Amino acid sequence: KKREDVAEGTMAFYFSRPSGFEFRAGQAIDLTLIDPPKTDAEGDVRTFTIASAPFEEHLMIATRMRDSAFKHVLRDAPEGLELKMDGPSGSFNLHKNEAKPAVFLAGGIGITPFLSIVRQAAKAGQRRSLYLFYSNRRPEDSAFLGEFREVATNDSGFHFIPTMTAMEQSRRQWTGETGLIDRGMLLRHISELQGPIYYLAGPPAIVTAMRHVLTSA
Repeated sequence: KKREDVAEGTMAFYFSRPSGFEFRAGQAIDLTLIDPPKTDAEGDVRTFTIASAPFEEHLMIATRMRDSAFKHVLRDAPEGLELKMDGPSGSFNLHKNEAKPAVFLAGGIGITPFLSIVRQAAKAGQRRSLYLFYSNRRPEDSAFLGEFREVATNDSGFHFIPTMTAMEQSRRQWTGETGLIDRGMLLRHISELQGPIYYLAGPPAIVTAMRHVLTSA
């Protein structure tokens, strides 16, 4: 339906939602290009988290725009391009026990499932506390900062903690957290590390590092 830049090197793509298609926030779909004008060894199928929320009429994905044939086709496609969709799949969903807070640790494009989860939870009026720690190099690289800030403004149960690790390379002003997510940063915003349920998403190296932070803390 449309595309837009949501950060430097990151684009969002909006698709019409098939009639009767239902999914849970945090789930993913497989998208297959049909007779694409170009292809490469990586193939014509990709798995994407649905970044839009279940209450929305459209389906939206967001991705870093690497130099692959699949992403070139998406970037250059005219409106009306048809793709094959399989899914939804996955169990990366918000737990049901509202007495337990949720702590989301996201790095880079790993933010996409949390956009769906957070916006759906706000829409549903859920009563648990949600904490989102979102790590990027610079504000320029950070997709959906405005969307999360809007939810935080309107929902007192949602706490948004973005952090930047390379502000010396940024052209923007920044007054929030800086540096990698670590035990000290978590404790500045969460009173008790034991008790919440933690959700991790991002590039493998970032997920491994955050898992180590939690284990050691």
